[in-house]
Amino acid sequence: MTDMGEKYDNIRPYTDEEMVAALDRVAAHPLLTNILNFIAPGSERADFEALLRSLRTVDDFQVKVMATVMNRLLEGTTTGLTCSGIENTLRPEKSLLLGNHRDIVLDPGIMQLIFYKNQVPRTEIAVGDNLISSQFVEDIMRSNRMIKVIRKGTPRELYVNSTLLSNYIRESVANGRASIWLAQRSGRTKDGSDQTSQGLLKMLDMSGSGNFVDDFNALAILPVSVSYEFEPCDFLKARETFISRRREYVKAPGEDMNSILTGILQQKGRVHFHFGEPLTREELEVCGQMDKNERFRGLAALLDRKINANYRLWPNNYIAFDVLAETPEYADQYTQAEKDCFLGYVEAGLDALFAKESEETRAELDRAELRELVLAMYANPVHSHRNL
Repeated sequence: MTDMGEKYDNIRPYTDEEMVAALDRVAAHPLLTNILNFIAPGSERADFEALLRSLRTVDDFQVKVMATVMNRLLEGTTTGLTCSGIENTLRPEKSLLLGNHRDIVLDPGIMQLIFYKNQVPRTEIAVGDNLISSQFVEDIMRSNRMIKVIRKGTPRELYVNSTLLSNYIRESVANGRASIWLAQRSGRTKDGSDQTSQGLLKMLDMSGSGNFVDDFNALAILPVSVSYEFEPCDFLKARETFISRRREYVKAPGEDMNSILTGILQQKGRVHFHFGEPLTREELEVCGQMDKNERFRGLAALLDRKINANYRLWPNNYIAFDVLAETPEYADQYTQAEKDCFLGYVEAGLDALFAKESEETRAELDRAELRELVLAMYANPVHSHRNL
């Protein structure tokens, strides 16, 4: 990393040498016992400490620890992981992988596992600093090729940090140093509608030369579509949307960590990743010919079409669409047993949500509206396909 200079030291992933020191701190931390009980119940802490202290490269950490952990988690919480378009990631050039975002840890974590199994060089991962709650968490994440996206500060500080991130991404990709994964918007999609943020595209353009087509062509943007049969944190997302409709939503202490653990532990059914072809210069030229204020809107729409077109629809999506539309339009896409199972899942999830709430919050929530929000979350990918 030293060839990129010290200006990126606060946001870039750790070097191998820094990772060794970081994992030594992790091995000595009291919280390691909690992590170990979660990822490998019954394992001896001393053995895991010795493993962490034996690692000498980021690749070692990702292969000997992270890949093992992700495999174990997927075996316990999914019924199948598939991918398509992996050949598009095998080009010698580096890419900016821009994908829909459904889960904080699982989206990039599963993608890295797919790359490992298919002998594709693993990417760096852009993650918001709101998820970095301590030095312990930062040490683990930056040892795992994480780029820190700084989201706190004054407007001036946010501008400076956005420029720094934009420059880092461009230098990494365009100079062939590393591919990078970035979500198409800040924060997870909470309603099942995957849309690219124009603000994110403008951030990427901050480091450009001023030539729209050349600048985005140099990033070799590769659209990624991730599809979960059962949406991670679906009921928590519906709850947040419900409250946000009525007042400013303020996260409780530890809420981000609870979302991380819920997403990891929840049963997700089948999971599919699709890696699309990189945007072509011809496609970018169409956007570049638009008025200046419309170029980013056109590029966002182009990415949305590609991401949504390759989103894999499951029976749950069609069931939710038909229930909300009160028509059997997609009845040939699911069985009555699948419908009964999914609707039972929704009711059980709402029961569990209400059971965990305080009496005050429970009185505020409306079960019928929450049910509609959950169903819309599953139905919206069908709407997105219909609007292609």
